[in-house]
Amino acid sequence: MCMSTDPDQNLEDGIERLIAREHELRDHHANRPLTAGEQSELHQLEVQLDELWDLLRQRRARRDAGLDPDEASIRDERTVENYEQ
Repeated sequence: MCMSTDPDQNLEDGIERLIAREHELRDHHANRPLTAGEQSELHQLEVQLDELWDLLRQRRARRDAGLDPDEASIRDERTVENYEQ
């Protein structure tokens, strides 16, 4: 059994699962309008993805700086949604 040496693999796998679900919802939207529940789910997925991408960037930056990546933490929606792109 091959073990991954990427310490962020679980985080990356979670991001990939959320992206897959986001794509499912967006693909449905191409054929019909999203229901209110689907719109809400899509918004929550977008927020969760922003939070997880931010956490992954924090972890990588801390590791690159010689700091403990496990001290990175998820920032709240208000913080990650207001970043300048």
